[in-house]
Amino acid sequence: MATRCEIFCEVLIAILLPPLGVFFRHGCCSIEFCICLLLTILGYIPGIIYAIYAIVVVDRDWYRGDDTYYAVA
Repeated sequence: MATRCEIFCEVLIAILLPPLGVFFRHGCCSIEFCICLLLTILGYIPGIIYAIYAIVVVDRDWYRGDDTYYAVA
């Protein structure tokens, strides 16, 4: 789970460049990143709105199983 400082920094970056903020939270090949990129190309304000939504509301851990984030050494 991300800390408040991480979320705050990602929201600030998302206001300046929306796909970059979503990239930091969800990664390059996620559906959230693709939607944000498309919305930013179509209009800057819809891209910002979706980026903030994707950063604050959408939980990436819910989509993946528990075993995907643990590395076995």
